[in-house]
Amino acid sequence: MPKAVKALAMASHPGPALVVTAVAVLLGVGIGSPPPMLALLGGALLSDQLSVGWCNDAVDAPRDRAVARRDKPVAQGLISRRTVAVAALSAFAVALLLTVPLGAAALITHAVALLSAWSYNLWLKRTPASVIPYMVSFGLLPAIVTLANPEPRWPAWWATVAGCLFGAAAHFTNVLPDLEEDSATGVRGLGHLLGPRVGGLVSFALLGLAAVVIGWGAVGDGLQGWPAYVVIIAAAVTISVAAFGTLLTVRGVRTRLLMRLIMGSAVLEVIALVAAGSVLSGPSL
Repeated sequence: MPKAVKALAMASHPGPALVVTAVAVLLGVGIGSPPPMLALLGGALLSDQLSVGWCNDAVDAPRDRAVARRDKPVAQGLISRRTVAVAALSAFAVALLLTVPLGAAALITHAVALLSAWSYNLWLKRTPASVIPYMVSFGLLPAIVTLANPEPRWPAWWATVAGCLFGAAAHFTNVLPDLEEDSATGVRGLGHLLGPRVGGLVSFALLGLAAVVIGWGAVGDGLQGWPAYVVIIAAAVTISVAAFGTLLTVRGVRTRLLMRLIMGSAVLEVIALVAAGSVLSGPSL
């Protein structure tokens, strides 16, 4: 692979991009979306996430250089800031173009979610309102999936609430490894203001609450059989892990272990959402 292509791929934050894309496609599978729609949805969300990752690295390039971030290709001079910015804008356009065939409602919802993510990179990341874009973008993810179906429907209320809670937890988790570097370059978002200990406690609390919302909402909406057992078990394990993580956080355990527990809880909640696919869709438009 050419060095420039590899650098561009790394600047996209490929891990989170693939995870969010996979979650969207799996939710589509859960509600019974047809293969053509799943392909468009996957392409749109992957382009969405690539644009957000490239936008992040293009905007943060001066700060990343100032603290010599070794994990950022632009900061290391492996690729130009301009190239990454052009890639971000191009992926933004592709994301929305691929959503057009999925209907006006899905397109508008996707556009709001994508603009919300960009607002974080361009402005809100450095303010106490930094958690809002995460809540908006993750909260709208179930809606993008259900509205993109041949028979568009709003998502169930609990899916949107869980998405918002999950997004807030993702924000506080995302800033934990970069607190020192961000503080050194003037980034003072809500996660930075709370600090690692309080941020960890809030993350676990939000994930535990999201698990309760998913379990209560899905079973309350009539989920039965093995999917209901999967949701209940996943919610129970998530709450247990969140409680354990909270205890470790209070005792001052290192951040890396806490992040693994938070990510493990997040995986369990995604499993619960996919298992609840048959009741994920709410009222029709």
